[in-house]
Amino acid sequence: MEVLVVAILIAFFLFVRFRLSVEKPGATQHVTEMLHQFIEDQSADIIGPHSERFTAFLSALFLFILIGNLLGLIPTFGAPTADPSVPLGCAIVAWIYYNYHGVRTQGALRYAKHFLGPVWWLSWLMLPIEIISHTARMMSLTIRLFANMFAGDLVTLVFLSLVPLGVPVIFLFLHLGVSLLQAYIFTLLVTVYLAGAVVQEH
Repeated sequence: MEVLVVAILIAFFLFVRFRLSVEKPGATQHVTEMLHQFIEDQSADIIGPHSERFTAFLSALFLFILIGNLLGLIPTFGAPTADPSVPLGCAIVAWIYYNYHGVRTQGALRYAKHFLGPVWWLSWLMLPIEIISHTARMMSLTIRLFANMFAGDLVTLVFLSLVPLGVPVIFLFLHLGVSLLQAYIFTLLVTVYLAGAVVQEH
């Protein structure tokens, strides 16, 4: 399912790329530009200046999670995000990404310094707390996405088996809403973590 999501995204990106037009933009181009602009504006509000360099990563992350979530709506298909390995993979990639850009933007020593806290004589206490806190972000991102999508798939499956007509449609719409919300929350949290990593104090 995860490979299928990647294939769908590559096909979508190629479709948009080869149909780009300044004079006559199509509906797909409009939707893609709206998504790009939304994530770029949100990044600018949270991260500040020069946040546009993260837009491509955040957009791809959002679309990957969203398409993965929505696959659960197709009968006999399962949402890959309902398996803990996929949300964990996304969380690890996001964790490496924001720490890499933190080091790249601020330098290794200055970035490591913010793990020590604002008061030097409490640095021995703050260092392990900050390390645990940053590591726990991977776990919280994973559990939040996995638990919601697994529960959504389970509820939909139960009602489809009990009442095959009518009632399950309500839960399919609920699943659609949860899919959008969870993709947005995951991307928003990664944006917040990026802001904490790259924003320099003046």
